Amino acid sequence: MPRATAAEAAATAARVLDAAEARFIEHGFAAASIDEIAVDAGVTRGAVYHHYVSKPGLFLAVMKRMQQQVADAVVAAADASRSPSESLRIGSHAFLDAITANGRARVLLVDAPRALGWDAWRQADAEASGAHLSDALRVIDLADADVAAATALLSGAMNEAALWLSERPHDGAARESAHRMLDVLLDAVLAH
Repeated sequence: MPRATAAEAAATAARVLDAAEARFIEHGFAAASIDEIAVDAGVTRGAVYHHYVSKPGLFLAVMKRMQQQVADAVVAAADASRSPSESLRIGSHAFLDAITANGRARVLLVDAPRALGWDAWRQADAEASGAHLSDALRVIDLADADVAAATALLSGAMNEAALWLSERPHDGAARESAHRMLDVLLDAVLAH
């Protein structure tokens, strides 16, 4: 049997990633099986392992892609702002909306700590959205000594709000309330 070209291999890996994302969103990490993911992607179980080595490796790839999607939404929104404080505010609201879209909260905030372990999840979170938040806090001239604490507090609050909203996916009043309370927190940080 001839070997796949690089383009074919990349297409196969992308199909597997798409199928895995759908399974992880719908069923969670624990209930999603490699066999079902392979069937959904139209590949063999061996192809899944060839591209992602293990179920946690596949989950990590899904998580990183979702983190990038959230980061892209935050950066796109924040780049449209006129000032550093407005950038922090707009980016934080964009984060809350992006992480609660398309099943991301379940994957990124519920299953990721379980599937990868708390330390690995915290490291990945710190390198993704945590890094963007820290940068935004530095730009508003928050004291260097306070940036880490402010990042932890705001990140934790936004993650908890995302989990709360993910339990109320069609509750517009809850979403408005979460955004309103996020503004209260941001006002306090910006006043500092």
